[in-house]
Amino acid sequence: MAAIGAQARAAESVDSVAPDSTGGILLQDVTVTPRNNRRSQMRVTNTEMIGRGELVRAACCNLGESFTTNPSVDVSYSDAATGARQIKLLGLSGTYVQMLTENMPNLRGAGLPYSLGYIPGPWMQSIQVSKGAASVKNGYESITGQINIEYLKPQGVDGVRANAYLDTDLKQEVNVDGSIHLTDRLSTGAFFHFENRQTNHDRDGDGFMDMPQVRQFNGMWRMAYVSPGWISQLSFKALHDERTGGMSHHGSAQGSIPHYGIESRANRFEVQWKNGFTLNPEHNTSVALMLNGSIHDADNSYGQTLYDVNHTCGYAQLMFETDLTEQHNLSVGASLNHDAYDQTLRLYNPSDGDLSHLFGTPDETTSGLYAQYTYKLGEQFTFMPGLRWDYSSVFGGFWTPRLHIKYTPWQAFTLRASAGKGYRSPHAIAENVNLLASGKTFIATERIRLEEAWNAGISASLRLPIADKELEVNLDYYYTDFNQQLVINPDGAKGANTFSFENLAGKSYAHAAQIDLTYEPVSNFTVTGAFRYTDSRTTYDGQLRRRPLTSRYKGLLTMGYKTPLELWHFDLTCSVNGPGELYDHSTYPAYFQLQAQITREFRHFSIYLGGENLTNYTISTPIRGASDPWGAAFDATQVWGPVNGAMGYIGIRYKLESF
Repeated sequence: MAAIGAQARAAESVDSVAPDSTGGILLQDVTVTPRNNRRSQMRVTNTEMIGRGELVRAACCNLGESFTTNPSVDVSYSDAATGARQIKLLGLSGTYVQMLTENMPNLRGAGLPYSLGYIPGPWMQSIQVSKGAASVKNGYESITGQINIEYLKPQGVDGVRANAYLDTDLKQEVNVDGSIHLTDRLSTGAFFHFENRQTNHDRDGDGFMDMPQVRQFNGMWRMAYVSPGWISQLSFKALHDERTGGMSHHGSAQGSIPHYGIESRANRFEVQWKNGFTLNPEHNTSVALMLNGSIHDADNSYGQTLYDVNHTCGYAQLMFETDLTEQHNLSVGASLNHDAYDQTLRLYNPSDGDLSHLFGTPDETTSGLYAQYTYKLGEQFTFMPGLRWDYSSVFGGFWTPRLHIKYTPWQAFTLRASAGKGYRSPHAIAENVNLLASGKTFIATERIRLEEAWNAGISASLRLPIADKELEVNLDYYYTDFNQQLVINPDGAKGANTFSFENLAGKSYAHAAQIDLTYEPVSNFTVTGAFRYTDSRTTYDGQLRRRPLTSRYKGLLTMGYKTPLELWHFDLTCSVNGPGELYDHSTYPAYFQLQAQITREFRHFSIYLGGENLTNYTISTPIRGASDPWGAAFDATQVWGPVNGAMGYIGIRYKLESF
């Protein structure tokens, strides 16, 4: 345990107080210094590590812009009016990805739609993207995978860091953070983020802003205590986010038409406290208590459609972990989660049905127990089954079985397999508020059930020596099959210009296969190529069809070069996004995107200059029916490609640290 304090101060250490979703040993920090984006060879799960080296290869203003060079995660705008971003993993929307902050469930429910903009890029130490069924330690919600965000640690090096950013759309960002050791064991840190864009952009001349006006204030304070027998971390976070969109002041669509405005105001507060106690260092026996609470209050208006929501969430977990022998590990624990929703919805085009079904469950308390066993035969074989039982105050009890296997017959080759079940309590409007940016009629005639799905996958990692360099090859395939699902049926049997919220009546599944290769042909020049194929289908009105707005394939090529003294960094990212289907079964084409960045390093600061969407490719009609936003045909939700054209940016990063 004496080494824990020193390891905790490493710049790229993974948080150890929280439960490790990969079956790792509690309270042992693992120092990870990834070379750009690398697969973790030690974890039993298929996990991609995105470290600081990868995050600074692009502007990375927030979490939503951190996956530019990642082949597994797709990030796009959820609509053409609000600026909200959404992710997709394994061919399914981000609602099926469990979001974690420092290995604790977070950014759920009402906080989900804009969550990718709530975490500033300069605050992040690393991101772990895990595909497939996750460990039962983190709960039952993960269906397609997990995304865990690690913040910069106050127990790292003392110092002050800052980042300033400006782009050609006149968006400004400022980030400042600092940390200091008060004693050998006690350290604290503070973070501040300001984001502002107040310009009207209407490049396509449809009368609507291409991107909303945004102003955000975001702050976090955290404290850490690290001793041989006790590790404690406490953090408070507060955020105010406001967005104004809709018709531009001088748009061609205005004329005599009443102004159609879009506004969103959100205030979010979070507190997180984690404690880990070592009982027996020789057997890695430990007990941990994790607490997390959040309040998300948002007011949204889309024309004359109003939606206000207050989501209060509380989470607690108690866990015990021990090495029974060198080969056998056992982890058991209990969790308690409470969600309370206070929602008001007033639709401009109301339906005749009972819209309370759209709200989901107003109050739900879920308690759970889990056990996970890990068998390790050296570094060659790991077998990790897990089982949890949860009881929901609304849906009753349910079991969540999961299994992970890792086999490494030789050092350069690793096979992984996983299978497991996942569940979700869906909230139709809170999690899909972007759908309100339309004139469609909302229909909900039945109570939405608990979503339930199986996920199974296999992956292989191979490292081949070629010309004194190492070629890394990764292949994986995952299959997700739903037993029950919330189906959002657009313009279906219930009529044109409708969104019908239905329980699954038929099949719903997604196949996702991917290959990626990374090689360094010459020193300091790294190339990564990837290709992914997706087949995602759901039953709509008795017909099994492709899931709308889901591309069938994606190709990615990234190149990064550093001069011998690493004073200059050159990064280039090319991507090809495949075709897909729109609501009316028509198809949209494939398109190509390009972005680049140049960075110059100095002793205490660096200057970076770059551009995004340098091909200047945009959707020809991002908003349908823009000339009559008060009509039923108005629809800003069918976004399948870039809404904004080419954009350039410049920024400066400053760092003054003491070692």
